[in-house]
Amino acid sequence: MSWLGHLNLEYRRDGDRTIAHDRHHGPLRVLQRLYPEGPGICHHVLVHPPGGIVGGDVLNMDAHLTAGSHALITTPGATRFYRSAGPLAEQRLCARLEDGARLEWLPLETIAYRGCRAENRMRFELSPQAEMMGWDVLALGLPAAREAFDNPDNATSSFTQQIELPGVWLERGTVHANDSLLLDSPLGWAGKRVMATMWFAQGTPIERSRAQLLVDEARACIDSHQLKALAGCTQAHDEVIVLRVLADRVEPAMELLTRVWACWRQTAWQIPGATPRIWRM
Repeated sequence: MSWLGHLNLEYRRDGDRTIAHDRHHGPLRVLQRLYPEGPGICHHVLVHPPGGIVGGDVLNMDAHLTAGSHALITTPGATRFYRSAGPLAEQRLCARLEDGARLEWLPLETIAYRGCRAENRMRFELSPQAEMMGWDVLALGLPAAREAFDNPDNATSSFTQQIELPGVWLERGTVHANDSLLLDSPLGWAGKRVMATMWFAQGTPIERSRAQLLVDEARACIDSHQLKALAGCTQAHDEVIVLRVLADRVEPAMELLTRVWACWRQTAWQIPGATPRIWRM
């Protein structure tokens, strides 16, 4: 039986508070709404009770942030795409930010199991005065359990990912388990099985000195980290800064992203990088 899930998230500013409303259909829902940093920033923790996504499942998320609202959206654990008997498993996100809105899209890692056929699509529509930070951490297989991302009998493993800021940045790629040229080449994944992508974006060109400061801070975090030879940060477009890192395991990649997130938060928004408690549970 396939799961079809839909989650609508609405955020609006009411005085000094970000008010959040959610509506769900199917298994995808909000675990908790939290305000650990005060009323201005709503932390939403999203859960999928079945525990994983399999062939035929379709999960849709829509988020709308009205003017002046600020939301941090995360998950309590990894998103898992399990082996498929044939059909595609899909997860889609569309977030729309009005002027003055801020979004932090910070889910924990996505794990693509051997034999999965999956697609994960994210689209972020930013009004001119909206800003966001986001990341995506993709792990192929389970290295610690010696379970490679390969093609088991009678199954083909593939994962497609798309990140889009319309008219600004479109990244779409498919990883096939038998594509050794991509996975093992030094011009591809270089034998690593974790790839993390992080970005800072706004709806108009980022002021030059501000952009340079954000890039410099990310590079300083990289230079002092164990993954410095496998990470880099650049301004990919006037409206977006992108950081990329490869790793053998999720934990060091996530540690680097968290460091950069804390720096960017302080520099761009003058807000301390208060790590969500759910990440430490």
